[in-house]
Amino acid sequence: MRVTPLTVTALAAVLLLAGCDGDGGDSGDGGTGSGRKTTAAGPCALRALGVEVGPVDAAPAAGDLGNVTVTLTNRGDAPCTLQGFPDVTLAAGSTTAAVNPGEATAYRMSVPREGTVTFTIGYTRGAAGAERSLAVETVRFGLPGASETHEFPWSYGDVALRGGGVPEASVSPFLQSAGD
Repeated sequence: MRVTPLTVTALAAVLLLAGCDGDGGDSGDGGTGSGRKTTAAGPCALRALGVEVGPVDAAPAAGDLGNVTVTLTNRGDAPCTLQGFPDVTLAAGSTTAAVNPGEATAYRMSVPREGTVTFTIGYTRGAAGAERSLAVETVRFGLPGASETHEFPWSYGDVALRGGGVPEASVSPFLQSAGD
């Protein structure tokens, strides 16, 4: 029985792990080779993001599915991070309804300066004036864990409601745009 290969392998593993910064990454110098630690990007702030609504694939008739894409561009001075789902609320006068996240998994992502991310609001169009429809006028959204919100007008028809006033709608996690 030879013990040497296992010992050499174990020693190599220890030496390799000794060069890590504890989170499975490299030495923490951000690839500069300087040995200095860089600070992690902080959470994105809505006030530092440009907001663009569209493209929109509006549901043409009651029972049809539609989606509204929202693009956020980091206009801040530094990269920032997002993790989770946007907090989306549909509003019709004094009536509001929270949109539940879809079934996708949300990942933590870094948004570089001038980088973009998107999220999509998917919905089922309701019949105008029906008891199980919400005549949405505006949409408010915020970033995970933040209190600041952004509002935009809704002109894509009523949104169908499930029991209990829950909208037949969902919101996707943030997705990194290609090229960022």
